[in-house]
Amino acid sequence: MNFVFFSPHFPASSGEFAIRLHEEGATVLGIGDAPYDSLDPRLRAALTEYYRVDNMESEDETLRATGYFTHKYGRIDRFESLNEYWLESDARMRTDFNIEGTKADFIDNLKHKSKMKDFFRKSGVETVRFLKNPNRESAAAFTAENGFPVVVKPDLGSGASHTYKLSNQDELDYFFHTSPADTEFIMEEFIDGIILTYDGLIDRDGIVRFQASHRFEQSIMKVVSDDDHLRYFCLKDVDAEVEQAGRSILEAFGIRERFFHIELFKSNKDGRLIALEVNMRPPGAWMTDSINYSYEVDIYTLWARMVVHGGSGEAPSGHYYTGYASRKDRKHYRRGHEEIQSELGGALVRYDAIDEIFSRASGNRAYQFRGDSLDRVREIADYIQAEW
Repeated sequence: MNFVFFSPHFPASSGEFAIRLHEEGATVLGIGDAPYDSLDPRLRAALTEYYRVDNMESEDETLRATGYFTHKYGRIDRFESLNEYWLESDARMRTDFNIEGTKADFIDNLKHKSKMKDFFRKSGVETVRFLKNPNRESAAAFTAENGFPVVVKPDLGSGASHTYKLSNQDELDYFFHTSPADTEFIMEEFIDGIILTYDGLIDRDGIVRFQASHRFEQSIMKVVSDDDHLRYFCLKDVDAEVEQAGRSILEAFGIRERFFHIELFKSNKDGRLIALEVNMRPPGAWMTDSINYSYEVDIYTLWARMVVHGGSGEAPSGHYYTGYASRKDRKHYRRGHEEIQSELGGALVRYDAIDEIFSRASGNRAYQFRGDSLDRVREIADYIQAEW
């Protein structure tokens, strides 16, 4: 299998996927903007060849790189970045070179939040009521029907950037006065609840080969707006209702041979499960490693085996709850790093700094830890994040 990996060097987890592809027998061909000598030595050893481009945003440069690989190695079997930012670039190359996978004519359904809603309705899973391209008149009608607060966010994009909770008419007026004219927004009803994810691998035949679930008890939107620290938990088991909703959404989108990350609200008011977003990529913010620690697997290898050889075998079961708790440099915490290490001992499985580009949402540095219960990992998160 000839696999072109776009941006194999960033984020760092991409290198792990590329390395496992090589270990499973694929010819891994990299395209990136980093100098070859700056790549991790393990990644360099996994790449049969690396084509450096000056600008990864340039379609012409990527076309030339892919054409070069095709001429030298023959037909390209897969072109992938596993990165939300490059979804359109990936799809264009698959379309131009007739490579298996999601093509350019479908990618808008995975990028635009408003288009996702049609597939949620098709799946039978309830979704958030929304208004596309709100103006003052349509927003007035929407808030009259649904009340405040409301959430406004860019229709195109991922994460919580430029996402706002508006609690009254004055805040809505301010949004219309200051929002960038070149960005299309959607307005959604506000759901008071937690986020449960449905994460995993679906093979080329549409069979879910692995599944896991994360629980976010904080609003990511509020974490970003308040520049706060973050916590979340990988659960030992997937809730049956989450699994049913997630599989229905996968079927509605018709996705094959992908890592998936689906976000669902669990309403605090009435317990309803409500579809929020779908991402056909690995979950971010160390969640792939949370899966590894909870299930005692190597999810990078499971993905590579699925891509190279197809799906097979029984999905592994969870053993632990794994927590993530970040810290912000601007905050003053009760306990230092050495004290945390001493107290947690073997329960602490990782500590590292966060790339600056991700720090607003994910923190400046973070701890990963695991325990036998959700209450236990919550206690550990409280211990790590306790402030003066």
